[in-house]
Amino acid sequence: MNNNDILRSLRYAFAWNEAKMLAIFGLAEHRVTAEQISGWLKKEDEPGYQPCSDTQLAIFLNGVINEKRGKKEGPQPVPEQRLTNNIILRKLKIALNLKDEDMLATLAQAEVRLSKHELSAFFRRPDHPHYRECKDQILRGFLKGVGLKCRAPLD
Repeated sequence: MNNNDILRSLRYAFAWNEAKMLAIFGLAEHRVTAEQISGWLKKEDEPGYQPCSDTQLAIFLNGVINEKRGKKEGPQPVPEQRLTNNIILRKLKIALNLKDEDMLATLAQAEVRLSKHELSAFFRRPDHPHYRECKDQILRGFLKGVGLKCRAPLD
């Protein structure tokens, strides 16, 4: 998945408008313009499309953490220069305050089946012998599950 796809998926999952996304960047103490966000949300073949860099997505995800969990005192975390699906998954886990069981349930909603051991391998250090790279289909399934969970009709 590219960074623009992830931004669009998060926007859809939480029903955020561009003003809300601007505010989330602000929570990470970073200013962007409505034009930048509009360009990032467009598809690659649309006029005005702008690629979203790893650093910009990392800043946004830090803002999502601040939005969902509250802003920590002191300096904000330094955004990563290079993002992997594992880092993105970890940031979303932190932002949504999910435990392993919650993540597995979210993945199951999108018909992605993993064991607890497979999931924990995504959160290990890359030099750990049981580290596993998070593939696009896992991240895509997790984002889909978040969308299904957050956009579910109220009973």
